[in-house]
Amino acid sequence: MYLPFFIDLLFPRRCPVCDGIVMPKNKLICQKCMNRLSFVKDPVCKKCGKEIISEQAEYCLDCVRHKRTFEYGRALINYDENAGRSMAKIKYKNKREYLDFYGDAICARYEKLIRRMEAEVLVPVPVHPSRRRERGFNQAEILARRIGEQLEIPVCPQMLVRNKKTMPQKGLDPSGRLKNLEEAFGAGEILPQVKGVILVDDIYTTGSTIEACTRALKKAGVKNVYFLAICIGRGQ
Repeated sequence: MYLPFFIDLLFPRRCPVCDGIVMPKNKLICQKCMNRLSFVKDPVCKKCGKEIISEQAEYCLDCVRHKRTFEYGRALINYDENAGRSMAKIKYKNKREYLDFYGDAICARYEKLIRRMEAEVLVPVPVHPSRRRERGFNQAEILARRIGEQLEIPVCPQMLVRNKKTMPQKGLDPSGRLKNLEEAFGAGEILPQVKGVILVDDIYTTGSTIEACTRALKKAGVKNVYFLAICIGRGQ
């Protein structure tokens, strides 16, 4: 009964925004830092969930200009300086404990929406094996398992594989990003009873990664593909 106390004493919970020790002890984020996160607010694009300016518009400009084969998806927060630092610390500083907060927050905000998707499994977006060896983990898989535990949805990372290591996406336009990813993902072990899948990733920017994963899954027979992400770029 004293083990959790000593673990917390030696390795106190760190805030995903400021990286300070979280107080009070039973929280996953500092209260003041909760207010520093830019949570996605309506109106949003009906396809990708980005914030849009006009309440009359149904879709953001990205989703008007580029074909989307996924059904729709949602993200928790807008990608800004605070979000960028937090995501970088998860991936490059092994701050995977931050994903506890983000997973719980996604469940708290989107549980009803997730239930309406009626997907049988969560599928984390895979990273290349060399990158996984370098980091020691896939942040999308840890996030998916946190969500899966909360909502009792199975997590099936084996349904998608990363076939090749792509060149950096930064600096590429949406068409270039998608072309870069066309052969990067492939279907793995597709369970025959699975007709609906929720992809899970940390960041949605142009949608190229989610689109490439969706095409691989649908080519293998999955009917409906949705997505959840922690961060998303701003729409127009």
